[in-house]
Amino acid sequence: MSEVSPRRIVIVGAGPAGIRAAAMLVEARLHPIVIDEGHRAGGQIYRRPPAGFVRTPEQLYGSEAAKARALHALFDRLVEQGLLTHCAGSSVIAVHGGRLHVLGESGVQVISYDRLILATGASDRVAPVPGWQNAGVYSLGAAQIGLKAQGVALGRRIVLIGSGPLLTLVGAQLVKAGADVAAVLDTSSWRQQMGGFSGLAARPVVALRGLALRARLGRRYHAGVTLERIEADEHGVVALHWRDAGGRQQQTPCDMVGMGWHLRAETHLADLAGCTFTYDEQWQQWLPKTDEMGRAGNGVYLAGDGVRLLGADGAEVAGRLAAAACLADLGYQPPSAGADLRKLARVERFAGGLARAFPWPAAMVRALPDEAIVCRCESVTAAAVREGTDFGGSEANRVKSLSRVGMGRCQGRYCQLAAVELVAAQAGCESDAVGRFRGQAPVRPAPIGAFLRED
Repeated sequence: MSEVSPRRIVIVGAGPAGIRAAAMLVEARLHPIVIDEGHRAGGQIYRRPPAGFVRTPEQLYGSEAAKARALHALFDRLVEQGLLTHCAGSSVIAVHGGRLHVLGESGVQVISYDRLILATGASDRVAPVPGWQNAGVYSLGAAQIGLKAQGVALGRRIVLIGSGPLLTLVGAQLVKAGADVAAVLDTSSWRQQMGGFSGLAARPVVALRGLALRARLGRRYHAGVTLERIEADEHGVVALHWRDAGGRQQQTPCDMVGMGWHLRAETHLADLAGCTFTYDEQWQQWLPKTDEMGRAGNGVYLAGDGVRLLGADGAEVAGRLAAAACLADLGYQPPSAGADLRKLARVERFAGGLARAFPWPAAMVRALPDEAIVCRCESVTAAAVREGTDFGGSEANRVKSLSRVGMGRCQGRYCQLAAVELVAAQAGCESDAVGRFRGQAPVRPAPIGAFLRED
């Protein structure tokens, strides 16, 4: 039997980072609490389908099937043996004063902590394209969830747009599953992609796997495209209008568009926990500041894509490092972190190559026509953001209060980065000078009834 820790350690997130952090704490004879929105551990990259699903891990995860199996089995064993407490299907919607407000099926409960490890992962980084507010437009992550969790494609004829490894991966997964993928349109040019080669060489096997997936797309894949608009009728999407690398006009009929430009770190809880943020020029977004082990101060530790966009392998390493830092701060003797730090440095070089090869399309966003929708939740146009900048200045939260951009259900997860680009362009300053939207609770939509049932 393991002894229960005299200090309450809570981990938010049961993806690769959260699982590895929990396992290290259990090895030290501590009993962590793991809170996760999913009903089964694995996170987005290793998302598990419902029980009885007929597709095998090899079909779901491809070359990552062995890693997925190992992580799933590890976490399930820890739960079955009572070595940790798993709060499944639960969302942390607020952090304050050493307490987490957790929304679950029975309402909102408050869980206190002495140490907090945030392994919140990332979500799709999307850029607005005229017409993206219409029915039939999804993020790449949503398309992947539909395929992994239910074995369905979200359209009969699909066009994927954006840039980054997820664009290629989702396209290849849909093609392998038999979906009709009409086109995969990458805004990154071949020259830009070659510019990241030196960093990608840090992990040659992973890079070669990516090239093999790209080859599976064949003539569906187009690099260096310019996206013009998504055409729709009263039923939803009907076509994607774009220009190829040579400037020639193209129109691709479709009833579904999946979009995404790599990832956006999920940082709302880190913000509410009082973490310091810095603007990351490489990823062109605000990220929490930590030391190399993941310490963010005040008993908070960060791991995974919620702090550094390094993918599943990097998340596993970062999860172990965060747990090791937590153990050391509690007076335990953690395992040596040297090998993990070296591996993390190699993963970071690779991630830097990805960032250079598949950049955020800042110029495309800044050139949005006035009538284009920027914030889908509140139907805020590019013109409204520009007018808010002219009236209130170049501070992100002031423009937010004037235009309502970022005030909807997603709290800026989908529109903040684009809004900042528009504000910076209108004010004639750099994106980092605009700042970021302040995080506020609840970080996820929560029913009023859930609070009324709270004791």
